[in-house]
Amino acid sequence: MKHTISILCDDTPGVMTRISGLFSRRGFNIESLTVGHTEVAGKSRFTIVVKGDDNVLEQVRKQLQKQIHVLKVRDIKHDLTVEREHALIKLKVNDIQRGEILQIITAVQARIIDSTDGTWILEITGNSMHIDNAFNLFRNYKILESIRTGKIALERGEAGSIT
Repeated sequence: MKHTISILCDDTPGVMTRISGLFSRRGFNIESLTVGHTEVAGKSRFTIVVKGDDNVLEQVRKQLQKQIHVLKVRDIKHDLTVEREHALIKLKVNDIQRGEILQIITAVQARIIDSTDGTWILEITGNSMHIDNAFNLFRNYKILESIRTGKIALERGEAGSIT
């Protein structure tokens, strides 16, 4: 089962190493890890996606909460969150394919953010399934490079807020 873990913590050196270490020591493979600053200076929020057993994950959650710089840990449920992922795709574009690619760009609500020497860099934002679908539609074209951010998520309502 996939779990999305949201961790609110102090923004201090070494905190990411300690947090990711807890998952690896318990045998969890982190599928995605994103971290960024929050609305409060000196605080960061991690979003970690892992597959694993509920009972073992509960133990990891309890150990995370014992960490000195960790303020809140939540295993957030998919139906109670707003989640997004961001991707950049660099495509080789020739004159013959240009029209087809533009149709796909429109269908997946992507944006062309750079066009240089017959290559386009596309920007796509959406949930994980939306990004997967976009990659599937572009797989028949020459993808030169790509990168995905991994999931970021916030719980709906006031849950998880700092104050």
